[in-house]
Amino acid sequence: MKTEQKVTLASEAYKGYSLPTVLAALQLPRSTWYYHKSNGMSYTEKYNHLREPLEMIARDHPGYGYRRTTPELWEIYGFHVNHKVVQRLLREWDLLLIRGTKRPKPSGIRQAITAAGDRVNLIAEKEAIEPFRVAYTDFTELIYADGRKKAYLTPILDHSSKLILGWAVGERAVTALALQAWKQATQTLDKRGVCLKGMIIHHDQDPVFTSYAWTSRLLLEDHVRVSYALNGARDNPEMESFFSRFKTENRSLLLDAQSLNELITLVAERMGYYNGERRHSTIGNRAPLVYIETLQL
Repeated sequence: MKTEQKVTLASEAYKGYSLPTVLAALQLPRSTWYYHKSNGMSYTEKYNHLREPLEMIARDHPGYGYRRTTPELWEIYGFHVNHKVVQRLLREWDLLLIRGTKRPKPSGIRQAITAAGDRVNLIAEKEAIEPFRVAYTDFTELIYADGRKKAYLTPILDHSSKLILGWAVGERAVTALALQAWKQATQTLDKRGVCLKGMIIHHDQDPVFTSYAWTSRLLLEDHVRVSYALNGARDNPEMESFFSRFKTENRSLLLDAQSLNELITLVAERMGYYNGERRHSTIGNRAPLVYIETLQL
């Protein structure tokens, strides 16, 4: 029997019997077995299936070395390997750095949010909300280019008029993108003679919206109040409702856009339609811009 055939038989028999027993029965040297199984792969490629469980153990038990990690790997994850293998993999993948890394101290903004508790949601108890006094924002993923690419949309939605005050589209959901949308929103409000002071912007507790760049711009420069959802999207239903309608109504158009520039052009056109033509039942089946013209601001 050829060596390759013995390796194949050993692989099948290994599932039900111990490796030493199988190799002895086939008279197949252990070194030959491992050589053919690795098939020229690097050490880390050979044990790549252990990377995720080892990372999880390193994060969950930062005090564990390879001696404690080895039985944890076997008893919890079902991988029975030699402690020397674990020791080498921890070193190869720099998992010892994870063990030694402490979680960063919460920022001052995050500490303030935690201390405030339920009070961080400024709109929870509001009933009557005047136009341009409360707005919502968040990020949503847009799939385009026939499903091959994705980008992120962040709009600023006025509560009462349903007007999209500003928006931005980019490749990543980052603070700069949110600030781009906010800048456009402030320009819209300025043209209408709306004072920003005291206005509430409501969103979730995403790192973008708890960042110094975002909060300092709104709180310190524009004198706007920031409000935080306590339960993620469930505490920001206006925004989630907008996202659902926007992506459902424009799904095929979004997929047709083949580049980011095409996507931005499309979103600009659809935002124009949304603000100027699309009727909304909550404002008397009128478009936001039409509704605003009826108001005494």
